[in-house]
Amino acid sequence: MIKKLLIVFLALIAFTSYAQEDAASPYSFYGIGSLKFKGTVENQSMGGLSIFSDSIHVNLRNPASYASKNLELYGNKSRPVKFTVGGSHSTAKLKSNSGEDRYNSSTFDYIALSIPMNKFGFGFGLLPYTSVGYKLETYGTNGIETRFRGEGGVNKAFLSAGYQITNNLSAGIDINYNFGNIQNNTVSYIYNSDGELARYQTREDNRSDLSGFNINFGVIYKQNLSDRLELTTAMTYKPKSTLKSSNERYFNTLSITNLENETIVNSIEANLAANGLKETELVMPAKLSVGAGIGQPRKWFVGAEYTFQKTSDFSNELYNASQSAIATNYKNASNFSLGGFFIPEYNSFSSYLKRVVYRAGVRFGNTGLSINNEDINEFGISFGLGLPVGNAFSNANLGFEIGKKGTVNNNLIQENFVNINLSLSLNDRWFIKRKYN
Repeated sequence: MIKKLLIVFLALIAFTSYAQEDAASPYSFYGIGSLKFKGTVENQSMGGLSIFSDSIHVNLRNPASYASKNLELYGNKSRPVKFTVGGSHSTAKLKSNSGEDRYNSSTFDYIALSIPMNKFGFGFGLLPYTSVGYKLETYGTNGIETRFRGEGGVNKAFLSAGYQITNNLSAGIDINYNFGNIQNNTVSYIYNSDGELARYQTREDNRSDLSGFNINFGVIYKQNLSDRLELTTAMTYKPKSTLKSSNERYFNTLSITNLENETIVNSIEANLAANGLKETELVMPAKLSVGAGIGQPRKWFVGAEYTFQKTSDFSNELYNASQSAIATNYKNASNFSLGGFFIPEYNSFSSYLKRVVYRAGVRFGNTGLSINNEDINEFGISFGLGLPVGNAFSNANLGFEIGKKGTVNNNLIQENFVNINLSLSLNDRWFIKRKYN
């Protein structure tokens, strides 16, 4: 296990050192950024499907998955410790009625450990919750009129526990601590009578430091329909919660020699406390997902899942004030996923390809964000491979997704994206009792 952990840490260093390119999406301008997918590459490769769970893969989306049946290979007396780490690279073509652009983003997505303990299972890890990274510009007669820039995001550290209530039913809970910061600035450019950029400009800088807890409940029920077929149903529910936001705002006088060279000449801190905006709370909406699937264990599985999020409850006075110039509102969000996997022969000794897991899926979603009376929808088609490595069921997972987000209607932006995901899922046995002295 030590050698495997060294491989993971080397991979983690590679991911984090490589993940330094432009981040996120122009839609991360709104709220607290673009929501990151909370799940493994295995989930992503099946259209985001999270209802399937087994004893050798970590399922970050349902805490009930940390408890499961022991393996026959281990005499039904134990199951492996599971360790996983993942990252991704995204590229997108941005299209509007006035032009096109591209962005690239490489990110570390998650690291997690799952430890079995009799009928219990425990897990902990770290993953990003939202990401912010944008540079937006509006143009007028003289050139750029306004420039918006932002960076940051919210991370999630979690502790999870699951319990095997019966052979068919398990339940669990996630306790999440969310933390991070969001920084953004806005410059409204002034031109002189000759249409030349004025030497001095004003820039508004904002920073919000966010923190808070939330919980997530999950259940998984499995039932044999025949000697070969097994039915799986699952549900998760995250109650409404709040994030505390500590805010600051500065108004800066800039000396500008060109649009990319800004020097602060003078800075004044806004008195947010006088308006009750120094300390605010973000209302994070409740979320419910239900799904069901059918399959033959260690052979194939297909399932569907529906997720509903009461995004209309999202609110924060500071963000609402800063985005009031744009017709933005939040509606309830929803997502539908359909996906599955196929393994030709999981225990084949003659063919490596027969032991590979082949995954595929599709998803349709409404993000809950509405801009200029246009709903921002998202669609994706995914597929992936689970490649066995070593022994003890460890594997490397490779996933691909192509999709679309947004629209060009009403001067908005449409993203056509490609995501490439990579993870390592390592398994080993701990706490083995010696049979001989």
